Amino acid sequence: MRALLKDNAVEALVGLVVLIVAVGFVLFAYQRTGGAAGGYTIAARFPNVQGINTGTDVRVSGMKVGTVTAQRLDAKTFQAVLDLSIAPEIKLPIDSSAAITSEGLLGGNYIKLTPGGDPQVLKPGDEIEDTQGATDLMGLIGGYINRTGSDDSARAPAAAPPPAK
Repeated sequence: MRALLKDNAVEALVGLVVLIVAVGFVLFAYQRTGGAAGGYTIAARFPNVQGINTGTDVRVSGMKVGTVTAQRLDAKTFQAVLDLSIAPEIKLPIDSSAAITSEGLLGGNYIKLTPGGDPQVLKPGDEIEDTQGATDLMGLIGGYINRTGSDDSARAPAAAPPPAK
């Protein structure tokens, strides 16, 4: 075995480097998807979570404070329930709100938390009551385009004047 390793030292070294890079990539992916999120978990119900996946950022004032760790459909209300992992140093008031917001016209979506003013804070397992789902931009644009000029009174031909006698 030693003779084989000695003859192929370069290949063994390259294999070790590839193995180290692969482990580093797995750790990076694990951290980015919320696998090692830490903190405490709260829930939020939304009517529409289009563009939100596990690992999506949760932000307060534009700063990342957590990630979406799970999503499921409530079978009774048919609303999407998101589990949000929040950094332990962030203490959100119990009357905070959550909204799905876009980074821009072509950007991705994220969860925007707006802290309330109540002195009581959310505890692990609590649920944010005030939520706003994702806005369907394509639906809005399509609705605007399809309704432009569709006012029936604008389309109807003017009534012909009565014949002159």
